[in-house]
Amino acid sequence: MKASRPTSVRWRICLLTVVGSFVLYLLRSNMSVAGAPLSVELGLSQVQLGFVLGAFAWGYALFQFPGGVLADRVGGRRTVTLLALAWGALTLAVGLLPTAASPAFLLGALVVLRFLMGAAQAPFFPVAGGGAICNWFPASAWATAGSLQNAGLTFGSAATGPAIAWLMEQYGWRQSFVLSAPTALAVAAAWWWYYRDVPAEHKYVNAAERELIDAGRPPASPRAEPGAWREVLANRQVRILTVGYFCSNYVFYFFFNWLFIYLIDNRGFKALEGGFYAAAPWITGACGALLGGWWCDRMWKRRGARTACRMVGVVGLALTGVLLIAAARAPQPLVAVLLLSLCLGAQQLTDPVYWAATISVAGRRASTACGVLNTGGNVVGGIGAVLVPLTVGGAGWPVALASTALFAFAAAALWLFIQADAIPEVHPLMPAPAVAV
Repeated sequence: MKASRPTSVRWRICLLTVVGSFVLYLLRSNMSVAGAPLSVELGLSQVQLGFVLGAFAWGYALFQFPGGVLADRVGGRRTVTLLALAWGALTLAVGLLPTAASPAFLLGALVVLRFLMGAAQAPFFPVAGGGAICNWFPASAWATAGSLQNAGLTFGSAATGPAIAWLMEQYGWRQSFVLSAPTALAVAAAWWWYYRDVPAEHKYVNAAERELIDAGRPPASPRAEPGAWREVLANRQVRILTVGYFCSNYVFYFFFNWLFIYLIDNRGFKALEGGFYAAAPWITGACGALLGGWWCDRMWKRRGARTACRMVGVVGLALTGVLLIAAARAPQPLVAVLLLSLCLGAQQLTDPVYWAATISVAGRRASTACGVLNTGGNVVGGIGAVLVPLTVGGAGWPVALASTALFAFAAAALWLFIQADAIPEVHPLMPAPAVAV
């Protein structure tokens, strides 16, 4: 009798995380695009806007680890569904801020709302980039699945510039928040309807697909016992990956928070024009993420996890630093846009590799470990949101870009100390030979 072919539910789960990533970044990037007209109406300086942008990063960073622990304990299905509802409510609240209130009240309200938005979005990637990929894909597809998810977030960022700029021109910055809020409700409904924490809980997964996913490793366990997070914090490789991700994401947050403003203030583009040019680096970023995931998984099969992750990480981040310096010195605005586009593509080449390496060294603690990783990757956002405008004010935009390149070079160097084939001592995801070959 012919064996049944594996079903493809895992790829539909991946598509669900891609759509969730797209919406998440649409709703977190909107503030950087709407920041200029919002600041004028509410009377905020550029440094005060930096505090608003930084508030999101601090909320996002501080709740990564608790979000990962929560997801490991109660499951990603309930976690993401409830928090996606909060995304919609908080986005709507920004658009409904009272016009007649004092500038101090409005600044405080924006800081609180953006901090809460960061906290509400924080558990998504520990669930989707950690637990979902760990439980729904074999090791040889982790980077590819992560790169698809990463493409969703970068396309979300790419769509934000022209979409929010167009909504602002047509209806004003307030309505750009009000009209984009319902996308979060759609994510909540779709996630609750189709997502399950492990393949065994999904009625459309057949035995062949479960066997493909779980070959060579213990059955998935969607719940972690109390205190399991201590194992993650004690893992040296997780700590090194987190520091490296901190450095890499300083570059990412430069693009996320300041690219649109840089193109208008320093390169002379108009608002709608700047929105479209600001989308270009995010498109190349999506392409870079897809290429990085494919390259890493291909090398993983041939040369092992350590070599695969290390090579992609070093090459991508070293190239990122070089391109940043070149963009800072570029005489023509369009040349700068081209170099910045290639730069974000190179940085995003490495993003799925960080997540695949963290899953590999953390085992069944993937959600918690990815929460630690993303804490480091987003604390830097709060720092950069204020450090960049201070650097610009003191030394100009070229120095701000060149100093960002130093973080990229540091991240490249740290990959030389990362061993992605290190096996967790407790609850390994798979036997040592399955990772090492």
